Amino acid sequence: MTDRVIMAWGEIPVTDMEKAVAFYNDVFGYEMEIDNSGPNPMAVLGGLMNSAGAHLYPGKPAADGGNTIHIALPDDLESGMSRVAAAGGEVVSPAIAIPAGRFAYAKDLDGNSIGLFEAA
Repeated sequence: MTDRVIMAWGEIPVTDMEKAVAFYNDVFGYEMEIDNSGPNPMAVLGGLMNSAGAHLYPGKPAADGGNTIHIALPDDLESGMSRVAAAGGEVVSPAIAIPAGRFAYAKDLDGNSIGLFEAA
């Protein structure tokens, strides 16, 4: 066992930053904006620039959906699943119960695998 931080941050590659930011803002209730201050444009999930987390960046998504980043919803799982479909994504599993809550697998506009998580 280690006492080190396990994950520093996650990156989600997207082909259209504007559309991807709109999708994640719609689904998760964020107010993200594109930040062009670094070497590449990025949009931090949730908008907190001073915390470890994940961000969108211009890149080539994996053909098979890549790794799955599970993202906490601001409300219930069914509402999040509905927002994914309405925003142009795809829900690819039913709700799955685990001790910590419930989640469902989905794909964003680029086919990236994401988990929609509702805490218990």
